[in-house]
Amino acid sequence: MANTSDIRNGLCINFSNDTYSIVSFQHVKPGKGNAFVRTKLKSMTTGRVIDNTFTAGHKIDVVRVERRKYQYLYNDDAGYHFMDGETYEQISIEAKMIANPGLLKEGDNVEILFHAEKEIPLTLDMPQYVELKITYTEPGVRGDTASSNVMKPATVETGAEIKVPLFVNEGDIIKVDTAKAAYVERVKK
Repeated sequence: MANTSDIRNGLCINFSNDTYSIVSFQHVKPGKGNAFVRTKLKSMTTGRVIDNTFTAGHKIDVVRVERRKYQYLYNDDAGYHFMDGETYEQISIEAKMIANPGLLKEGDNVEILFHAEKEIPLTLDMPQYVELKITYTEPGVRGDTASSNVMKPATVETGAEIKVPLFVNEGDIIKVDTAKAAYVERVKK
């Protein structure tokens, strides 16, 4: 059992019958009264972020978590399937646990955060950027717009639709930010 002096960003704790990760915290010592710790907690099951204040010295129940590397295989009605590269063990994860599942390409490597005692997956972290090939987009005609940052829809090889600049064509490979599902740049061949 730990207390508030052990709080740090990324620490996972049991709080209100759920597992939370500490997003941010601030130790406060007012001139009058007791010290306290103001925190932002993110639920590992729902993704909801809440504010909570702990009094100094409050006991917290720390959860031991493990990060493991997995490879994306495929998806079906049961969810998204991943394989551990060392043990070849396969697990299935629901789409709601993945930030932008449409950007996953077969063979992509991801990190899955597990509750160490219960052996259940808590979150899935995709790589920050992925490179995907454009399978369909309307051709952009020069002079179509008055401003320089106009975007058009494009379908990538995984089936996801992303907004890209007019100069991107079918067959181009683009770099995509997985957190925002947004175009970053065109990749040179």
